[in-house]
Amino acid sequence: MCRHLAYLGPPAPLSHPLFDAPHALVRQAWAPRDMRGGGTINADGFGVAWYPSDGGEPVRYRRAHPLWSDAALPALAATTVTTGFLAAVRSATEGMAVVETAAAPFTEGPWAFSHNGVVRGWPHSVAGLAGSLPVADLLTLDAPTDAALLWALVRHRLRAGKPAAEALADVVGEVSLAAPGSRLNLLLTDGRRIVATTAGHALSVRAAAGAVLVSSEPVDPGPAWEAVPDGRLLIATPSTVNLTPLGRS
Repeated sequence: MCRHLAYLGPPAPLSHPLFDAPHALVRQAWAPRDMRGGGTINADGFGVAWYPSDGGEPVRYRRAHPLWSDAALPALAATTVTTGFLAAVRSATEGMAVVETAAAPFTEGPWAFSHNGVVRGWPHSVAGLAGSLPVADLLTLDAPTDAALLWALVRHRLRAGKPAAEALADVVGEVSLAAPGSRLNLLLTDGRRIVATTAGHALSVRAAAGAVLVSSEPVDPGPAWEAVPDGRLLIATPSTVNLTPLGRS
């Protein structure tokens, strides 16, 4: 399993949820509290995608080594101020590639995406769903992994004009039918809203002072954190948080 988080709100440095908070992402990488379903450490890569002040497409930084071993990112995170970002650390499923391109976030246009979980029976269980994609999408997957395929399935729906919440819910529903028992916590943002699913793994949200932070695990012991129940679709902006059962947006 992996850990991921996304922030929207007033301009803030990347460093607090990544490095400075008591249970920041760097600590979750080596001492996660909730790795249900497999894995004990998230050492197989990481990535961050943040939105520049001019409102342009996200800037992405990702590597195939552990977050705690990266010498450049702490200083970069301390000096990079943004109104929105998505970050993730990776625990690779056995047999899947450990390469930079396999690390989330996956991006296209304004979108940044991450997956926390596993697709059961990979790759045979979802071969039919993969076959529904344009051949060019399959030939240009970021990596031969379940997360990269999930992103391709979500992206295909976004390109077709589906709302983000509907795209995530559709993919979770279809993959759950094809690969029962899969864990499908998906996280998506365009820098203006965060859309996430809970399907087999933990997620928490903190909304306060005109900002929202969605994270696999709370980064601090503050009282504003709320656990998101399993089987939910979350849609959040800096001022609103809505939860609905998956399949109903």
